[in-house]
Amino acid sequence: MPSDLSPIDKAKFVAAKQASLYVEDGMKVGLGTGSTAAWLVKCLGERVQDDGLKIKGVPTSSRTAALAREVGIEVMSLDEARWLDITIDGADEYDGNLNLIKGGGGALLQEKIVATASDQMVVIADASKSVETLGGFPLPLEVVPFGWQTTKTLIEETLIGMDVLGRKVSLRMNGEAPFYTDEGNHILDLHLNRIGNARQLSLVVNQIPGVVENGLFIDICDIVVIGHGDGRVEMRDINEGMVQEARHDFIETDNLFADLND
Repeated sequence: MPSDLSPIDKAKFVAAKQASLYVEDGMKVGLGTGSTAAWLVKCLGERVQDDGLKIKGVPTSSRTAALAREVGIEVMSLDEARWLDITIDGADEYDGNLNLIKGGGGALLQEKIVATASDQMVVIADASKSVETLGGFPLPLEVVPFGWQTTKTLIEETLIGMDVLGRKVSLRMNGEAPFYTDEGNHILDLHLNRIGNARQLSLVVNQIPGVVENGLFIDICDIVVIGHGDGRVEMRDINEGMVQEARHDFIETDNLFADLND
């Protein structure tokens, strides 16, 4: 791959490269959404093309599905797959217990469904996504369009009793129009600054009429693969209580990574 990437893109690439090694021949693989997950799809595509890896991918968005097909990965639906061997995805934040905030790309509902239908979830991230306490990144909630302003008011009232530092709620926009998810829903972003009890908040907000799902992934992630701009990679396994390290070198070449601008 080109060696003139920015440090953050190098970190994303080496994390994706390392995470792709968890995938074995014959696996059914959940494919995440977002810039880091796009690197993963490219890495798997390279293995499909160069090594003859045979896998079936279950994408978490239409964008990921299109990219997977482009790089030669066979795509199937979750209904066809029923259950997955592994899901690999990015995260907007992760804490020391590998709890996550996801949904910055607007695909949190499909991402959570796919992740929980997998034997294992591996998260790929750069070191900047590590936090002591979740909440610095706005927490996305997927809500149905019908009565969304009422839903927003109910969320704001509910947050008064929660252990959070901020309570601003905003409708995610796509230019001048509201953003729509692949399921035809809106996203409300909760600017909380700090979430004192993520488990409680996740349970409470999901009880609000109109809320489909939230972007807190609690007790779902098994391994986080953390990339660094110098090629170093850390693998933290929450189940085994292990931390391992690896390194990937950057070489100047012209291959399928050259057009990745996500």
